[in-house]
Amino acid sequence: MKEIRVKSLLPVRLDKYLRDQFPALGPGRLNKALRENKIKLNGKKQPLATRVQNGDVIRLYLTDDQLEKQPLPPAVFVYEDDDILIANKPAGIAVDGPAEDTLCKRVQATLAANGQPPHAVLCHRLDTGTSGLVLLAKNEAAEQFLTQAIKDRAIQKHYLCVTFGRPQPPAALLHDYLRKDAERGVVRVVSTPASGAKEILTGYETLVVSGRLALLQVELVTGRTHQIRAHLAHIGCPILGDSKYGNNAANRELKFKYQALCAWELRFPAQIGDARFARLAGRVFHAEEPWYCRQLRDGTLR
Repeated sequence: MKEIRVKSLLPVRLDKYLRDQFPALGPGRLNKALRENKIKLNGKKQPLATRVQNGDVIRLYLTDDQLEKQPLPPAVFVYEDDDILIANKPAGIAVDGPAEDTLCKRVQATLAANGQPPHAVLCHRLDTGTSGLVLLAKNEAAEQFLTQAIKDRAIQKHYLCVTFGRPQPPAALLHDYLRKDAERGVVRVVSTPASGAKEILTGYETLVVSGRLALLQVELVTGRTHQIRAHLAHIGCPILGDSKYGNNAANRELKFKYQALCAWELRFPAQIGDARFARLAGRVFHAEEPWYCRQLRDGTLR
């Protein structure tokens, strides 16, 4: 436990004061510590927006390691050349944003540690709870090439996922429409055209079944927000671990914190017109198969 007596001529927000004292306490750590009752102001739990004044006493029930800035884990590169790189994102971190630990920040730190310019631009995104392959460009030419190839659906994206429920039929190409609900931060899938809804195409093939669960390989034909998660939930087979579109009772029972969804394969077209990137023609890249796939295959996850 650390006790801090505030020294400030003017009132200042509690979170700002703590971040000034301990730079490692970013928004994520501060909110987590507050939720766990590890921050007390004058003996009481107070919102982080509370203004502290000279003489106030703050007690932090945190370890020295939690108060010190830790180095970011290195990014895992599946492929890298002078123009592009393919990183394998673990579940639970965002691709970018204000968080202390994101895929982009790991990539930048890893590039710098390898003596390279720490510059890489995201060309597509994955949800925080989804693991797998992410394409990044090191320069403007590569960014233009990758974003256009994705827009033209020239780069095929295949995912592995575990669903709660067995899809019928075992393989299909789903064709529906997706509409965003921006206020609630979710999407809705409908079977017929509707105002504000965009066409979605999602292909799937059942690889293995185990009890109530199924392991699918999914092709993301169109690339809408939460498309795979919402589309599979729409047919009554939500992804295991998905707290937004899934079965929360099953998620708790089987102890899944994040959705069992992995961007497993990126497949480049057989022919590429731009000579600068012709080396990628026909190349196929894979992430390591997630642990839950192995458990479902051997029947320990049911």
